[in-house]
Amino acid sequence: MRVRRSGDSGQAFPTYIAAVAGLLFVAFAYFAVGQATSTRNGAQTAADAAALAAAQDARAQLRDKWLEVLVDPALWDGILQGDGYFEGPACRRADDLAGSNGAEVVPGGCTRLVDGFKVTVSTTGTIGRSIVPGTESQHVTASAEAVIEPNCSFEAPDPATSSPSPPQSPTATPADPGGEEEEEPGPTVGITCDGRTWDIEIGEIDPEDPVLPDASDLFTVRLTG
Repeated sequence: MRVRRSGDSGQAFPTYIAAVAGLLFVAFAYFAVGQATSTRNGAQTAADAAALAAAQDARAQLRDKWLEVLVDPALWDGILQGDGYFEGPACRRADDLAGSNGAEVVPGGCTRLVDGFKVTVSTTGTIGRSIVPGTESQHVTASAEAVIEPNCSFEAPDPATSSPSPPQSPTATPADPGGEEEEEPGPTVGITCDGRTWDIEIGEIDPEDPVLPDASDLFTVRLTG
């Protein structure tokens, strides 16, 4: 007749409980780390999007300003080097994009750099969302920088070529009274952007519908740092 030993099974039960508790703790720790990592990644995504949005808005401003002075190539250089955009509209655009990605630009968090913007955002959600003790009200901040890089070069026309023609001498052949007077063509400016060249005839520009380089041709916007 066999005698069952209950002592061995009784001793194994606490070990089993400890093992299960350990596995649950590890699972919870992984979940907490994953939650924090997800929130952190979301904050960085929002910061990247906001910085790019600010730089892209500034790039659009620069192209609009270039179109305004298109008939005067002497004024192109500063604009095509990235000078002449306003910080306010660009930072408002950054805040819009941060909001679309679950974050907001912190006070003073959109700053203009020499060649772009730095944007710092804070998530509207928290790390733990009441799951991880101590993180229920903890937000995540992240920063990103975006630069505006000029792509174009050009040579301004010689002022002598755009000066008015001298008056005709008295012996010159008069123009045909029945014909139309032909206008002197304006100077042509070749502007090269990232290997592509546009020949712009200054006297024939239609400011309303010009066939000209786009904003993305004039400048490259990218994240840095």
